[in-house]
Amino acid sequence: MANSFFAAALLLAPVLGAPAPAPQVTVPASFGPDSQISASVQPSTTGYRLEVNVNGYTSATYHGPYTGTPTTIGAVPGPTTIGASIPAQPLNPTATYYNTKGVPLNPMPAPFTPAGGLGTNGSLPRYMVESDFDFESIALGLYQEWIELDLFHDGLARFTDEQFDAAGLGPEARSLIEFMADQETGHSTLLTNMLGERAPKQCVYNYPYTTVREWIDFMQRVTRFGESGVWGFINHLDSREVGQLLAQSIATEARQQLIFRQMSGLTPMNVWFENGWPQSWSWTMLAPYISYCPENTTRLAWQNFPTLHILNNANINRYSPNDTAQNGSETIGPRIADPSRSNITGSCENLNVTGFGCGPAIAHNKSEPLSFPGKKVLFQWEAPGSPVGPNNSYVTSTTAGAPRFVGWSQQLNLTYSPLTVTGNNSGFTYQPEGFVYGSEGIINGTMAVMLTDLDLFVTPFNVSLLNPHIVALGLYQAG
Repeated sequence: MANSFFAAALLLAPVLGAPAPAPQVTVPASFGPDSQISASVQPSTTGYRLEVNVNGYTSATYHGPYTGTPTTIGAVPGPTTIGASIPAQPLNPTATYYNTKGVPLNPMPAPFTPAGGLGTNGSLPRYMVESDFDFESIALGLYQEWIELDLFHDGLARFTDEQFDAAGLGPEARSLIEFMADQETGHSTLLTNMLGERAPKQCVYNYPYTTVREWIDFMQRVTRFGESGVWGFINHLDSREVGQLLAQSIATEARQQLIFRQMSGLTPMNVWFENGWPQSWSWTMLAPYISYCPENTTRLAWQNFPTLHILNNANINRYSPNDTAQNGSETIGPRIADPSRSNITGSCENLNVTGFGCGPAIAHNKSEPLSFPGKKVLFQWEAPGSPVGPNNSYVTSTTAGAPRFVGWSQQLNLTYSPLTVTGNNSGFTYQPEGFVYGSEGIINGTMAVMLTDLDLFVTPFNVSLLNPHIVALGLYQAG
């Protein structure tokens, strides 16, 4: 049964829409026998009708806010809650292995097979979640895959060929985005099969962008918290089999994020290590863009933090990012991952000057960085208690005290800078300087920042211990 399930998990992916052929300036009369294969758009399996745009791409018929009244409020609880938080513990007493000889120290169970490892005893794999932690984590991952499936299709259907061409994204680039959308069909099928009958269904979404560049920018932000959210929990899963398949999925997500950065005119890779986040961080960033979900959709147990607004978050569309307005007006809206406004004076989009242009490219070097150590970063943050997420049925919350520090989570580090409070839910800090190894700076890329009441020491494997001390959470465009 496990073998047949595994086959189903990998092979039975429903087709939500066949990729459209890329538009051609001159259409050849024939491409040979393969051009005779017929194709048709398949109906949605989620209960939401798809429409075909004049471009030939598919997207949901509605993207907008929820207008009803929620019937359920808050994250899904367990039968009981044992404690207010999980206390820090000393080192695991069994974590003692250290090899001073450079050769295997223990008998090998088979030739060429060093002793140790998990799931290496020959038992038949079971590709299903094995605990509440597994279920809630993979369910969150499925919520993420569903929005990406809709989001990647939506811009292709919403914008015209002429708008894409003006943004420097020709037919081949659009075809690549369509392929990435199709990847999400496979990812959502895989996660659904590993969850079983209570797997969440696809929802209806509310997006902030109005131009092609804002769409691309939004996607590089969405794939950032989608990727980092998985790196944060994958090695905590009880099911090693589920973790194996999830890793093969999230490796694709990492490539998507890199490509969307290239299409946004950002440096594709500017860190040595990708950062992992707790589930509540990624759920906080994802939930505001889910408008409503079908009745009886499985709910999540994760926390939604209040939003931290970064008023002078660098506008990626400026040839001089330091000229970004200081009042938050160059972000499209008030939601946590909203993109930079693209219709501005001083745009780098069509500027063909090395070090200042930001059109789609394999790589760009910035003569003026988006951020730098010592930059004064301005904040406003929301109070807890705001409705958010599907059907406005979740509520932002915090258990922290008054904010005192700004936490910067990137690469292998979580470092702090002092917060100066200047008014009611407003303040500033100076971007700290820190290094991973050698001269490699910690802070870069698209990253999480947060206000905390304590500068708690955490490392990549236990960063969720910081959650009870988070006042508000934001997304910082450092590079």
